[in-house]
Amino acid sequence: MADPGKACLTLHQPWASLLVHGIKRIEGRSWPCPMRGRLWIHAASKVPEPATITAMETFYRELYGLDGITEIKFPEFYPTSVLLGCVEVVGCLQLDELNSWEEVSMGVRLEGQTDFCWLCEQPQKLVVPLQMRGRQGIYTLPKSILDSASRALKPISGPAPITFPSRALIEASPAKLEGQSKGSHGKVKVSKSAALEASIAGARQAATQFRRQEIQTLKQQEEALAGLRPVNRNKSPGVSSDSSSSSVSEPAEVRWGSSSSTSEPAELRWGPSERKARASHMELVKPTSRILAQALRASNGR
Repeated sequence: MADPGKACLTLHQPWASLLVHGIKRIEGRSWPCPMRGRLWIHAASKVPEPATITAMETFYRELYGLDGITEIKFPEFYPTSVLLGCVEVVGCLQLDELNSWEEVSMGVRLEGQTDFCWLCEQPQKLVVPLQMRGRQGIYTLPKSILDSASRALKPISGPAPITFPSRALIEASPAKLEGQSKGSHGKVKVSKSAALEASIAGARQAATQFRRQEIQTLKQQEEALAGLRPVNRNKSPGVSSDSSSSSVSEPAEVRWGSSSSTSEPAELRWGPSERKARASHMELVKPTSRILAQALRASNGR
């Protein structure tokens, strides 16, 4: 668990910017929020498709329209691989609980589209986004970045700033909350217009399509890397094929991904998938190589 005030979450665009700009108030997840308090928001590296941005902006126009709000200033840009700002997470509800919570507006209730809904307030954005790499899940923001970011925050007023009522209600157990919201008011039924239905479907499609693309990319990378695994030509029954146990004395580059004994560089024998995997690997190690080079220059007094 990340330390209080240092927790960070990486989101894809446009969801990351929509949250920091106070337009998005519910962060949807398949798992409950394990923390309360400040949550830093980092934008992932994937550039969003124009269709995805359009779908999400249309979704929020329809939601705010339910509450009589027609003027929404969306972000001009959706930067990637940067720390954008932070929000305050004040609670977490299950989807049915949020849908039945009559103390909040209809637009907020319908914003939730996932199993668990994190309630976010008090958005703040950085005057200048900070370049950094993200991670999966909630992680601790590095101290060097945290110190710089904390001094460069600017409060944001979204289209309809929200303060979720009664923290006792927010922190209540699901059973208690269900009894308060459904028992006294019943399940809320919303008559959705065709435009609203279409915007919800578009938002869901944008999210699921993004996830499918991500899974497909990971699968392609795994297949490509599988083609680069060392081949032990002297493999015998009961002997591991791991390269560390191989007794083959020929150069490693000859053993990778090919049974040929030719002396030409391995890169010339790689197929498209192997080259793609190699390129992805080099992109991952670039920042580390740059940091090491800077450290070496500093130690040499340059």
